[in-house]
Amino acid sequence: MAAPAIPRSPIPSSSPLQRLSTFKDRTTSTATPTSAAGTITSPPSSIPFSSSPLDSLSSDPIFSVFFSSDFGSAASPLPPCPPAPPPPAPRSSKTASASSKQLRSEVLSRHDDLLSQLSSLRDAESAVSALRSAVTTLQSSVRRVRSEIADPNRQIRSKTLQLSNLHRTTELLQFTIRVLRQSKKLRDVMAAGESEPDKLDLAKAAQLHCEILSLCNENELAGIAVIDEELNWVFEAGQKLRSEGMRVLERGLEGLNQAEVGAGLQVFYNLGELRATVDGLISKYKSQGVKSVSVALDMKAISAWSSGGYGPGGIQRSGTPQIGSGGKAKEALWQRMSTCMDQLHSIVVAVWHLQRVLSKKRDPFTHMLLLDEVMQEGDPMLTDCVWEALVKSFASQMKSAFTASSFVKEIFTVGYPKLYSMIENLLERISRDTDVKGVLPAITFEGKDQMVAAIQIFQTAFLALCLSRLSDLVNTVFPVSSRGNVPSKEHISRIISRIQEEIEAVQPNGRLTLLVLREISKVLLLLAERAEYQISTGPEARQITGPATPAQLKNFALCQHLQEIHMRISSMMTDFHYHFRHIVSITRCHVWGCL
Repeated sequence: MAAPAIPRSPIPSSSPLQRLSTFKDRTTSTATPTSAAGTITSPPSSIPFSSSPLDSLSSDPIFSVFFSSDFGSAASPLPPCPPAPPPPAPRSSKTASASSKQLRSEVLSRHDDLLSQLSSLRDAESAVSALRSAVTTLQSSVRRVRSEIADPNRQIRSKTLQLSNLHRTTELLQFTIRVLRQSKKLRDVMAAGESEPDKLDLAKAAQLHCEILSLCNENELAGIAVIDEELNWVFEAGQKLRSEGMRVLERGLEGLNQAEVGAGLQVFYNLGELRATVDGLISKYKSQGVKSVSVALDMKAISAWSSGGYGPGGIQRSGTPQIGSGGKAKEALWQRMSTCMDQLHSIVVAVWHLQRVLSKKRDPFTHMLLLDEVMQEGDPMLTDCVWEALVKSFASQMKSAFTASSFVKEIFTVGYPKLYSMIENLLERISRDTDVKGVLPAITFEGKDQMVAAIQIFQTAFLALCLSRLSDLVNTVFPVSSRGNVPSKEHISRIISRIQEEIEAVQPNGRLTLLVLREISKVLLLLAERAEYQISTGPEARQITGPATPAQLKNFALCQHLQEIHMRISSMMTDFHYHFRHIVSITRCHVWGCL
């Protein structure tokens, strides 16, 4: 029974490769049927292929092997090469024939790959076509969805903006109402103070004032008509609170009243202006101290005050007052210096008191120490800042007066013990008034030394003047040019009296007494040298057989004078023994304190 022929779908493409690919199937389908016994039956009547392009391939000696029924068997050898072609044609036809053969060979060798690629391209074209259709559908859906949700989106945005505006308006209304309520409380507090000033609660009013301004600033309420109108009154109330708070604070500092100082500081703390207020007070005290020193050494003002006006000639360039007014000017200078010391004492004690209250008082709500609000870690103490400025100004003014005014130089050099006593008294008063247990003193030992060093230039001049006065007296009693003259007892008494006067002038001050005694020791050494220079030597002074010679009498007189000086000085030291022991103890305490 003959095998049925397998139907083939027509090839849409007219490509020779596609026709070539179906050649085998067609050959198979049209092969000669075989009988059941395996005998080959006679082929059917042949179908003319004159019109088919495969006719030319079947007659080709190379492609004819593909038309055989047993093509593909491994045992079937390829047909032998055809006989050699006729003589070569021209070069162009040979090249074309070789190219055609090479192309044919390449196509045949890659037949399966070409067929698979054609199949993949066909599948890819089909997939791209399907994808293009899906994308078009998706774009249509997106446009439809966009058109459907655009209007709701616009509505949602509009409603959201309206809701936000309503929420913001509600907040503004709430804050506005709160500001108005706080303002009403502030008005009530201020009204109570107007009727009875003693009942004005400055701290509460300051707290309300600060809360009102904070609400307005944090929530940007400026521009609302009712708020702007209320703020005008709030600013006026704030100025009044500052004025009253400063009055209470200054009154407490002047009277050293801790309660009033604390109340004043609490007002400015509630206003949020504590640090600025304290800085302003410190600057104010510094300016007052500097001005006080400047006024005390203003020679033009002193001379004008002492003479009732400048008068003829006015003030000389050296700062010397007019003729006839020196005594009054001197008195005025010392009076101004005394006033200056009092003012410096008041300033330092006030600043110390301010610092003391700041270091003790805490805010009743936050429990924060007020000093921590004013000072940061590492900052100098308030008293140190003020004292440093005062000492610097005092030293500058003293140096300027020493070089610019011969009158001031003379007064302070001659009267240095008085000037030093003023400084020492100032330091002692400050130490005594600020000596409170558990509280730092207003000034340290270093600060005291700085103040004493400010008048060092006058101390040097005073000691030089003391040494000069005593040395001149010794040179007068024991002149170098006259070796034979022996001073009288009156001369020796004058030297001793002068030494005693120098000691008594500085006796109240231990440190200055030691400095003067050092200069006196230099004078005593000079006196001993001059007495030794006056002693006679030689055989006349050494003879012991006869009566005393004039040289020996002179030596005896010198010995008596030296003995007198020794006895008087020893007696003087005995009288001052207790005083000197006290001086030494004070000096030691001062030195150890500095160390």
